[in-house]
Amino acid sequence: MIYLTRRERFSAAHRMFRSGLSDEENNKIYGKCSNPLWHGHNYVLKVTVKGELDPDIGYFMNATRLKEIINEKVIVKLDHKNMNLETDFMAGRVATTESLAMAIWDELKAPLAAEGALLHCVRVEETENNYVEYYG
Repeated sequence: MIYLTRRERFSAAHRMFRSGLSDEENNKIYGKCSNPLWHGHNYVLKVTVKGELDPDIGYFMNATRLKEIINEKVIVKLDHKNMNLETDFMAGRVATTESLAMAIWDELKAPLAAEGALLHCVRVEETENNYVEYYG
């Protein structure tokens, strides 16, 4: 089994909150990340896929194709956007890094499988100190 990881970056705004709660209640749960005027991060996304090496071509997935899929399905929908308001795959989710990693997984799983690659891990780095890894 071979693993291939692609790193991408994007900047996005968000607010962590539950719509049924008051600003005060959201602040108790999410702290400063529930600022009603939003806040943002410069995220690093790492997507790892796995597959069996094709001995005739020397890889299982073209890295350029991996980049294209990630950009089409994820980056263009998040970069310089408010993920709460502008990103379709975040609709109805609390905009935590955990939810974001799971939503990105859901966006990428089928298109990658169509290319013969199995999604192994989605890693979203919100800051240099905080990141989430999701393995489906």
